Amino acid sequence: MIDHLDGAVIPTGFDVPVEPLRRAAHYTGEPGCIAEARSFATLFLQQLRTEWCAAIGGRADGAVLLVVSELVTNADRHSQGPYILELEGTDASVTVSVYDSSAAVPRRFPRDPERIGRHGLEIVHALTEELAVERVPVGKRVRAVVGLTGE
Repeated sequence: MIDHLDGAVIPTGFDVPVEPLRRAAHYTGEPGCIAEARSFATLFLQQLRTEWCAAIGGRADGAVLLVVSELVTNADRHSQGPYILELEGTDASVTVSVYDSSAAVPRRFPRDPERIGRHGLEIVHALTEELAVERVPVGKRVRAVVGLTGE
């Protein structure tokens, strides 16, 4: 809430929501799902700017979209079924989680500029503050935290 005294706007300290913004989307793996996931993430970032007054610069915006693209592409390519994209954000960070049906844990390969492909997890690791993989009853969850501050 913002109090107005004689035309002055004074923040009261209650302007920021208490709960993180959370959204999830389910994808079947059909063509176009990766683009849909990026569009979903773009709308999420717009909503985060509006509801959390998050100052998301171009670099952080691009990092979130690239992390979504890489994790959803991996789920699309390596799982034998649908996958779920879950986004959770505040004014400080966005957590990107992808659940899929494959129990195989993704591997991060050593840096090799001559290698063709298989750089996805390396890219995600470079863009995030935290990256974790855990097995869940129906497969795995890959979770990456992208910081929005420090630009």
